[in-house]
Amino acid sequence: MILGTSSHVGKSLLVTALCRIFHQHGISVAPFKSQNMSLNSAATPDGLEIGRAQALQAEAAGIPARVEMNPILIKPTGDMSSQVVVRGKIWGRVTARDYHQRRVEELMPIVRESWETLAREHEVIILEGAGSPAEINLKQHDIVNMRMAEMADAHCILVGDIDRGGVFASLLGTVELLDAEERARIQAFAINKFRGDIALLQPGIEMMEQRLNKPCIGVVPHLPNLLLEEEDSLGLDRTDRIPWPQDSTPDRLLRIAVVALPTFSNFTDFDALATEPSVSLRFTQTPDVLRTADIIILPGSKQTVDDLQWLRETNLADIITTHAQTSLITGICGGMQMLGETIADPEGIERQGTHPGLSLLPIQTTMQPTKLTRLTTGTLTTETLFNQPIPHTTIEGYEIHVGETTRFANAQPFATFTGLNEDGCISPNTRIFGTYLHGLFDDDAFRHTFLRAARAFHHLTEPTTLTPWKQRREESLNRLAAAVEDSWDMPTIFGWLNLPYKRAASE
Repeated sequence: MILGTSSHVGKSLLVTALCRIFHQHGISVAPFKSQNMSLNSAATPDGLEIGRAQALQAEAAGIPARVEMNPILIKPTGDMSSQVVVRGKIWGRVTARDYHQRRVEELMPIVRESWETLAREHEVIILEGAGSPAEINLKQHDIVNMRMAEMADAHCILVGDIDRGGVFASLLGTVELLDAEERARIQAFAINKFRGDIALLQPGIEMMEQRLNKPCIGVVPHLPNLLLEEEDSLGLDRTDRIPWPQDSTPDRLLRIAVVALPTFSNFTDFDALATEPSVSLRFTQTPDVLRTADIIILPGSKQTVDDLQWLRETNLADIITTHAQTSLITGICGGMQMLGETIADPEGIERQGTHPGLSLLPIQTTMQPTKLTRLTTGTLTTETLFNQPIPHTTIEGYEIHVGETTRFANAQPFATFTGLNEDGCISPNTRIFGTYLHGLFDDDAFRHTFLRAARAFHHLTEPTTLTPWKQRREESLNRLAAAVEDSWDMPTIFGWLNLPYKRAASE
C-alpha cells in the first residue's frame, strides 16, 4: 500500500508505476482505492463510474478498469455537500459531516467485498491511500488508509514529496501521529519528486532511518513532461490571466482557451491537446484571455446550471456569445448543455426549474435522476468542420452525464455512436459543436483533424508536427515504471510478497 504524508505527494502515479512493474514481470496485479474524492472520473467497459486515477492504474496493469478498483467515488458539488457514487452508480448526496459520522460504516461492507473480489482474482493488489493516514480528526471512521491496510494485511510505504518542502518533518510527524500497531505496518518510507544531487540528501535520509527505525525504500527523481494524470485533484491552476501576445504570423500557435468553471470536471480531457506543438492551451477565467482565443471550449461541469449562472455573473457569457459570432466554440458534456436553449431540471437533480442556456446550439437538455456511463465509439456526421472539409472520421471516448439532450427539428447531430444513437449537435456553419464524449481529444485521428481544421479556419499554416498521444502515453507509463524500478529497492518489495525478483532482460 502506498500512503502519503499529504495529498498530491504522488501516490496515484507511484501506484501506477508499481502496477506497470508487476505487469512487466508477468504478475497478475490490480489497483485498489476504497474511497476517492475527485471530479475526474472514467467509465468502465460495463458502464460504471470510477476515479480517473484507478482507470489509469488498470491501464498500467494491463487489465480493464472495473468498479471494484474504486467502490466509492465522492464528487464535491460546491455547496459543502457531495454526490457519492457507490459501485459505479449514484448512491446519494450528503454533507461531509453526515458522510464521516454516519455513512462510512454503512459502506464498509461494500469496500470489503470489493477488495476480496480483486484479491481472489489477482496475485498482487497495490492499494492507494488518500490524503494522510495521520488525519486524527477523521481516523475514527477511516475507510481508506490504515483501516484498509489492516483489512488487506498490506505492507505499507509512506511517501513524502520533497518538491513541496518539509519532507523530513512531514514523514516524522505522520509516523508519530500513528498508533503503535499502525507504525509497525509501515515497512519503509520513500521520497518523491527529487531534483539535484542525491549525495546532498543522503545525510537526511540516514537521520530519518534512525529516527523512524525504518529504511528508505528509495528516492524517485522529478520526472518532467510525464503525460499521465498526476492525481485525483479537485483543484486546478486558474492563474493564467495574461492574454496571448499579438502575433499575426501564419505559423503562430493555435490559441485554445478552456473555461475553468467553478466545478470543472474531467479536466484530463485536454491533456492530449496541451501536448500538441502547434497549440497554446490555457485554463482560464480571464476575459482578456478569452477575447484573444482562437477556440473557446466549455468543458464538463459537476453543477452545470450553477456554472452557467457564474458565466453570466462574471460577464464571461457575453464574451463567449460574442466570440461565437465570428469564431469557434466547442462544448463537452456539461459545456454542451450550456450551449443549448434551455436546461430543465424538473426533479431538482442539480437546481430545480428551467434555465436559459447560451442559445448557441439548437438543443435542449432535461436532467435525469439516472446517470448514463459508458464507453463509446462512433463516426462524425459532418464532412465539414469549422468551414473546412474533413475526411471520414471515427471517434471514441466515454460518456458520464445525468442530462438527456434533444435537438430541434432539422438540427444536425455531431456524431452517430455505435448502436445508431446520435450525439450532440453541430451548428449549420460548423463553427460550433457540442458532444457528450469525454476523452474525445485523446483520439489521435480526431484531434489531428480538429487542429488542421481550426488552423485552416484562422488562416494559419498546417501543423508540421502532430503528437502521437497514445504512443507517447504508453512511453510515459514505461518511463515512470523504469524510474521507480531504478530508484526503489524492488528485491525487498518483491520479497515482502514472497515473489522472486529479476530485472527484465530488455531493461
